[in-house]
Amino acid sequence: MQLTFLGTGTSMGVPVAGGFGSDITKMDPRDFRYRCSAWIQTKEKSFVIDTGPEFRLQTLRANIKRIDALLITHEHMDHIGGLDDLRAYNYEQKETIPVYTNAETEKAIRTRFSYMFPPDKTPGSVNIDFRILNSKPIVDGDCTITPLPVKHGTMDVLGFRLNDLSYVTDVSFIPEETKKLIQGSKLLVLSGLRWSPEHPTHYTIPQAIEVARTLDVEQTYLIHISPFVYHQDISKKMPEDVKLAYDQLSVTI
Repeated sequence: MQLTFLGTGTSMGVPVAGGFGSDITKMDPRDFRYRCSAWIQTKEKSFVIDTGPEFRLQTLRANIKRIDALLITHEHMDHIGGLDDLRAYNYEQKETIPVYTNAETEKAIRTRFSYMFPPDKTPGSVNIDFRILNSKPIVDGDCTITPLPVKHGTMDVLGFRLNDLSYVTDVSFIPEETKKLIQGSKLLVLSGLRWSPEHPTHYTIPQAIEVARTLDVEQTYLIHISPFVYHQDISKKMPEDVKLAYDQLSVTI
């Protein structure tokens, strides 16, 4: 299984619009971060997690030629804003794309993107088929997908375990039952917003490190990283088994 980080930044991306607070000319390339998204390739399947506002650009630089299914964590626009870019895959693949998510996210997407669905569907718009995940794992090709319910402040968000990879973004609390589902993963992707101060809806980096230590995983990569995290500086403070991810990093599991 191959994991490619398509984006590792916060909801506004890094640097933010206008470049406010950033000296772009001096930035490490690893500190340029699109909104969070990931591409998982197994021997049989090609999965994408989340479609943020830069999704078209992410597919181009990663050379994604097929999407067998989309997994959506939650309804915030930095995770669904690029849904319209799936049209090209519909046209090329000549098929509807399954979307795995929860019922709340489906409802929000149908409301915000009403032109994609009957009775208001625009001809030529995206064709997606919602597959609502409850508590049980499902099998898609050679991949077992297990929903990982977590909290993003008061919002219910889904993480996903795909075989030996667990992916959890936009999280401030992981229930004990979900921790049990993550335990034993070879690789964990977890959001770590910044070093400090604490945030009401996101783990800080120190909090993410502490949580990772309780989950019996071999390696953890942090995502959803703010403009105030500089890869080279913060990496020096990280333990060997917890690292900052960066856009276009590819990891074999």
